[in-house]
Amino acid sequence: MNTNFQRISPLWETFPTVQAGEAARPKAAEGSVFKDVLQAVVDNVRQSEDEVAKKEYLLSTGQLDNPVELSIALNKAQASMTLFVTLRDKTLNAYSELSRINL
Repeated sequence: MNTNFQRISPLWETFPTVQAGEAARPKAAEGSVFKDVLQAVVDNVRQSEDEVAKKEYLLSTGQLDNPVELSIALNKAQASMTLFVTLRDKTLNAYSELSRINL
């Protein structure tokens, strides 16, 4: 009976990361604070989702010693997504109000 097992290699090297996207994105012009804030929130959502994927992978392969880390990562991802949705809703409401102004 041959009991040679190969260790499963991590997959997160193949996951898209925020750092790769930042290099391709040009720098924002002066005065675009809103764009910078919105982009930071989107990047935060991506980072938290990547972290959840990593923790899920580590847990499924038995490499995560403390399963609470996954729960914490899931809560952080949920909070960042809630912040993003709230910001989006507020932005759409503000745009709607501005479009109703008669000049």
